[in-house]
Amino acid sequence: MVTWRAFMAKYYPEGDLADAGNVYGYGLAKTIEHVLRACGNDLSRENIMRQATSMDHVKNPILLPGITLSTSATNFRPLRQLQLMKWNGKTWDRFGEIIEGANV
Repeated sequence: MVTWRAFMAKYYPEGDLADAGNVYGYGLAKTIEHVLRACGNDLSRENIMRQATSMDHVKNPILLPGITLSTSATNFRPLRQLQLMKWNGKTWDRFGEIIEGANV
């Protein structure tokens, strides 16, 4: 979130930090950036789709530590992990291990 806040301060200082849409948009842009970088100089539709459907544990700065993005030609769902959290009265505390599975 530190990286996201720095991005917001530099490129969108009037943006609402409490707006989840801003966080989502940043995370989506980082995912698209990863796919386009993986494409190299071949920006054909076929290569973009190949890269987008072959992500393997790609880190994204808006995700919790240990949560990554993975896709395949048969499973386009990039988020397949989660971690439980509980409210302590001030903030959310993560607990337990990261839960993995195609239906998460």
